Amino acid sequence: MHLEVISADDDRAFVTTKWLALTAAGVWWCALHPEGVHLVIVAMLLWLARPFDRPLAGSDIAVLALLGILLVAVAARAQSSDNAAANVEQRAFTGAVRVVDDPQPLSNSTRLIIDVGGTRCELWARRYSIRARLAPISAGEYLVVSGQIAQLSRDRYERVRWQHVLCEFQVDWVEDVMEGSLASRASNRVRSLVTDVGNSISGERGALFRGLVIGDDRDQPIEMLQRFRSGGLSHLTAVSGQNVALILAAATPLIRRLRPRMQVVTSLLVIGWFVLITRSEPSILRAGVMAAIAVITTSRGRKIDAVRALSIAVITLLVIDPLLAASVGFHLSVGATFGVIVIGPVITSCLPFSTKISVPVGVTLGAQVGVLLPALLVFQRAPLVALPANLLAVPVAGIVMMVGMPVAIVLAVVPFAAQVLVPPLELGVWWVDAVARVANWCEPASSWPGILVSLLLTCGVVVIVASRKMSRLRARHND
Repeated sequence: MHLEVISADDDRAFVTTKWLALTAAGVWWCALHPEGVHLVIVAMLLWLARPFDRPLAGSDIAVLALLGILLVAVAARAQSSDNAAANVEQRAFTGAVRVVDDPQPLSNSTRLIIDVGGTRCELWARRYSIRARLAPISAGEYLVVSGQIAQLSRDRYERVRWQHVLCEFQVDWVEDVMEGSLASRASNRVRSLVTDVGNSISGERGALFRGLVIGDDRDQPIEMLQRFRSGGLSHLTAVSGQNVALILAAATPLIRRLRPRMQVVTSLLVIGWFVLITRSEPSILRAGVMAAIAVITTSRGRKIDAVRALSIAVITLLVIDPLLAASVGFHLSVGATFGVIVIGPVITSCLPFSTKISVPVGVTLGAQVGVLLPALLVFQRAPLVALPANLLAVPVAGIVMMVGMPVAIVLAVVPFAAQVLVPPLELGVWWVDAVARVANWCEPASSWPGILVSLLLTCGVVVIVASRKMSRLRARHND
């Protein structure tokens, strides 16, 4: 994909940013709908919209051929997963399995994803003895289990498809726990340090702290999740793409002390390290790839258009893992990012305020418009109070996200500093939770006011963009 990792304004770019964004949408569609007819339609649309206004050169044909290969590969891999899930045969299994993700405790059960000889299965533990056994387990570790491998229902498979889960494991017993790889042990060690700091924060706010810093939302009560969702702050209960930028910002003073080449290597290692610690959540993967693109292009003395970087990130991730296309988190992350970098500036330019006010308001409203469609489809609401709630909560949450992990690491070496370092973090978490409580109280019970306001805002953005486009066309015609 390195042909596109250049500035959108560079004359050497093989394709335009708009066509690259359209290509990302086409790849996404083929990942969601791998049937041949969809593949053909997408290929035809991309051919008709091709950005070459000259006779096709060899490089142009190579780009189009590569695109065709990518579309076929994405569709074939997505279809392969669907076929594998449909052909699962029930059988008994006893042996060692790898834990893919941390256990998710629910009211009367615990959910765990395990890797059984290269096949991911969903394990639901309902007996108390097994749930207690799974409670201290972390991703990357190994278990000895016994039970039955069974086929998932079609509806259930569609829900967990993006996690590569193909079957259900009906567990009978769980035995020994074994350590995982060096990388997983290092990751779990850092997470345990953050957990220790969270445990020192009283009540459910400790769980919120772990969610803000490392995305560990296992202990967050349902009431907390509901009030954050109602107030338009659900992106704060777990890690989001902004965590990557904040971690890089925290590491920048140290990175700048290195030689230029080592700065690039170290920045990429920090990004990869954080992606590993946060369990490779879809939003973190998106942000990580975009950050890596920015680091590489900047090191080469170039700048890259944000939409171009987002398009490359989407294409890259879906080529590597087509099943990400079905993740709600991936939809929300890409939508919010598109809203911030494309819609936000449009709204900002229309606000009659100073830059200090118009930029955060425009960015927040842009993100809200960007996630409107998936939010309506999945949650059936668009919070009316999202704008003031985000303006009040996000700056403080960002500080907690940025310093939370460094503080946890420092306290592992200098534990007596907790009396100085933890209270400010606790105050920040309290503020974020207080904003969510007030926003939840102010949010109307009906979802319609928020939906109508969001739709009107979206229509306003469309009208502004269309009118500006027409004005440019008239000016060009008059010239």
